[in-house]
Amino acid sequence: MRRTRIVGWLRVILPLLALAILSTLFLFSSRPDSDGSALPYADVSPQELAGRPVITQPSYAGVASDGTEIEMTAASANPDDAEGRSQISQVQLILRAADGLVAELTAGEGEKQGQLIRLAQDVTMTTSTGWRLVADEFLARADDGVVTSDRPVHVQGPFGELEAGGMSLRRMPDNSQNHVLDLNGGVRMIYQP
Repeated sequence: MRRTRIVGWLRVILPLLALAILSTLFLFSSRPDSDGSALPYADVSPQELAGRPVITQPSYAGVASDGTEIEMTAASANPDDAEGRSQISQVQLILRAADGLVAELTAGEGEKQGQLIRLAQDVTMTTSTGWRLVADEFLARADDGVVTSDRPVHVQGPFGELEAGGMSLRRMPDNSQNHVLDLNGGVRMIYQP
């Protein structure tokens, strides 16, 4: 009998206690931010977004004529314009050559037009052989797996740092499967004893 009374009182007290806790949550909650600073990413109108189509997280994969596997991913891409160019952002491009060489390029933005991929803004290329190259722009051709830059390149290699006027990563001219990293345009080594 005593247990039944306790259970009966708890059936009344516990819901009232829950109601009191919920009401204090609403009573003491903070007021909504009326100046709009709560959503820092909401400064684009829906009409503007609807007017420009965007593809989120696009990916592209293919095989070049020399057997190099090419994989490209990005955060977003605008579909091709009238000239066949597609603007891409936060790009990662990976090339896997038949000789085992892997080159990974990352960039803040880029442009794809046909088989040509132009990477710009904080562009870095790292290779599986221990090379790291930084330049303002890299051009990659998806049809033959060649990566070039005619801009100054800062290179960190297995044996030190180098500066070059340009570079190319391509298959050896003797038609073998081996690839060569060719630095050109006034190469100088930065020696630090």
